[in-house]
Amino acid sequence: MITFVYAEARTIRPWKATIEYHKTKDILYVKNLLGHKKIENTEIYITLEKNIFGDPYHQEFHAKVVSTSEEIKALLEVGYEYVCEKEGLLFF
Repeated sequence: MITFVYAEARTIRPWKATIEYHKTKDILYVKNLLGHKKIENTEIYITLEKNIFGDPYHQEFHAKVVSTSEEIKALLEVGYEYVCEKEGLLFF
């Protein structure tokens, strides 16, 4: 039973650190949260976060500009998100 609890704690700690880095993008916060003395020990969570959630600088985005309700409906149905409106045009 003790081994199970120890193994579970060893799994939760890195996951919590990775999620905290993903939410905050603040490696110093995660370093202090974990109590690491060296930032090098904490930098692994940057790599884990990028491997799990992807690198936002290498994501592909597609933009669409529409003006009719039919076009808007079609874009929303396939997952586009509304960004803004300018000069009667809607940007997704």
